[in-house]
Amino acid sequence: MELLLAPSLLAADFANLQRDIELVNASDADWFHLDVMDGVFVPNISFGMPVIEAIARHATKPLDVHLMIVDPDRYIQTFADLGADVLTVHVEACTHLHRTLQAIRAAGMKAGVALNPHTPVSVLEDVLTELDLVCLMSVNPGFGGQKFIERTYEKTRALRSMMAAAGVRAHIEIDGGVNAANAATLHAAGADVLVAGSSTFNAEDPHAAIRAMKGMAVA
Repeated sequence: MELLLAPSLLAADFANLQRDIELVNASDADWFHLDVMDGVFVPNISFGMPVIEAIARHATKPLDVHLMIVDPDRYIQTFADLGADVLTVHVEACTHLHRTLQAIRAAGMKAGVALNPHTPVSVLEDVLTELDLVCLMSVNPGFGGQKFIERTYEKTRALRSMMAAAGVRAHIEIDGGVNAANAATLHAAGADVLVAGSSTFNAEDPHAAIRAMKGMAVA
């Protein structure tokens, strides 16, 4: 199971955003992770459509868009038009999750669902076949640079086991507090996409940090 790395642009230098986009383009990373926050679902506001449009003009790797917003259904086609390859919504924000996932796929994107730390993986049992990715939040959403929640390992193993029992091969993504110290354990537990923000852009050598986390992959 190949390990994919998705640097989160929330941790980039917004005064030098094109520079940091080009950094990711030239690195061994696989995706761009874009956190969209509305100040309602989470206590922070990040960036929206004009910034993503600008990112898409320069990015040469897939855009993994993570919506931390209320009523995400309103914007599914908008993000498809902006060039999102993966669109992830929070189960806690969706009244009709099955319908939302179908709409994301119908718009030509891969459908993802994110779970907050307190939300059990069992809530996804009836929509597993509609999913391309599950994002397990390993910090409480809203701010970068938080400490990794250790229970995420157990939660990852439980989700991968549930997927295997259902014959589903969706991605498991971990978002929050990911670094070279926990990458191998997360991969061994069943995760295959790691979001790395602070551990990438705050590193003295971001390219080396990305290689280190990718190098933690288990055979």
